[in-house]
Amino acid sequence: MPELDTGNNAWILTSAALVLLMTPGLALFYGGLTRAKSVINMMMKCLVAIGIVSIVWTLVGESIAVGSGDGNPIFSMDVSSAFGLRYVTELGTVDGGVSAGAMSAFGMMFAIITVALIAGAVADRMKFSAWVVFATAWVVLVYAPVAYWVWGGGWIEELGVLDFAGGTAVHANAGAAALGLALVVGRRIGWKDGNFAPHNLPLVVIGAGLLWFGWFGFNAGSAFVSDAIAGLALLNTQVATAAAILAWLLIDRIRGIKPSVLGACSGVIAGLVAITPAAGLVTPIGAIFIGLVAGLICPLAIGLKHKLGYDDSLDVVGLHMVAGIWGSIAVGLFAFGDVTGGTSGVFYGGDFSFLLNQTIAVVAVVAYSFVVALVIGLILKFTMGVRISEEEELAGIDAAQHGEAGYDLPVNGNIGVDAPVVAGESEKVNA
Repeated sequence: MPELDTGNNAWILTSAALVLLMTPGLALFYGGLTRAKSVINMMMKCLVAIGIVSIVWTLVGESIAVGSGDGNPIFSMDVSSAFGLRYVTELGTVDGGVSAGAMSAFGMMFAIITVALIAGAVADRMKFSAWVVFATAWVVLVYAPVAYWVWGGGWIEELGVLDFAGGTAVHANAGAAALGLALVVGRRIGWKDGNFAPHNLPLVVIGAGLLWFGWFGFNAGSAFVSDAIAGLALLNTQVATAAAILAWLLIDRIRGIKPSVLGACSGVIAGLVAITPAAGLVTPIGAIFIGLVAGLICPLAIGLKHKLGYDDSLDVVGLHMVAGIWGSIAVGLFAFGDVTGGTSGVFYGGDFSFLLNQTIAVVAVVAYSFVVALVIGLILKFTMGVRISEEEELAGIDAAQHGEAGYDLPVNGNIGVDAPVVAGESEKVNA
């Protein structure tokens, strides 16, 4: 057993804390993107993910994701090996001299943010109780098995696929689930011609800033030691995101859209997602190109939802699934052998089979996550129901589901959440 390396252990502890910060940051980001009458519900869906996933990860999640090393490519046959994180109390270490507790916490934070990402697709209309059940089922049935496939010795890792920090396991995975769940829940009332503009752009900027800050722990922490690869991952995260912001604003300008803070913040997320699977595997020039492409394709992908007719409220599909797929495939193009330990992308003399395997892996995860999320959603729809009533949706999901309001807004001359609500007046005030 390796001796404890206090420097590496401190880095993983810090990274885990940074990744946890991303979920409250996401709550602010998503909350600002919704209407004023939905901000509390959106934040609650993110925050409750922390509670759900922390307990589920401790009881069974990590056991499934880590497995027992029996070599099964799909599902470890002995998931009891890490049940309840019992081995953490042995105070052992893993490779790099990092404590088992620090590594477990780091993995837990990844699972939390992955589940929370999905919530943005069903803003304004999904029952809170149904979300709690969905999140619990999805982390066990999808996230944990996919983490095993990608990082725990499963079939994707056996293919030689590289996913540095979660383009396939986190972002493409969550984006596909978001699409499946959004299709089950259905469109918001008045979706095609209603006013669903973000109600608070300063909240969006604060949330994006916290996500960007936390993402350094997400990506650089995935080196698992405080070394040169961690430094490269942090640098690549920065330059890819910067490139994506500029590319997003450029494509908006070409389309006749004025430069906006919403576009810039969307570019931040697109760049962060796209570089995640490649952060410690490419050169800074490769990272810039990955970010540029993400900033160009994601706004176009978001526009497809109107043509295809699905209501992904906060563009989880167009940002996380699309950028996650692109970043995962881009590893097959830009991986630099000197930092990957010998595996090179096509642009650096690598084999096309590596690019093919990267593509197969991300497509398989997207398909699996989409189908399982769809099935979970349909089961909930025909049992407990997944959607609030039309009256509750028009009046505002915050009051209906939580008895709270994000702001004290005057309605018919009254103040507060208990004031009588007239649907038409509520739309005028809270839209």
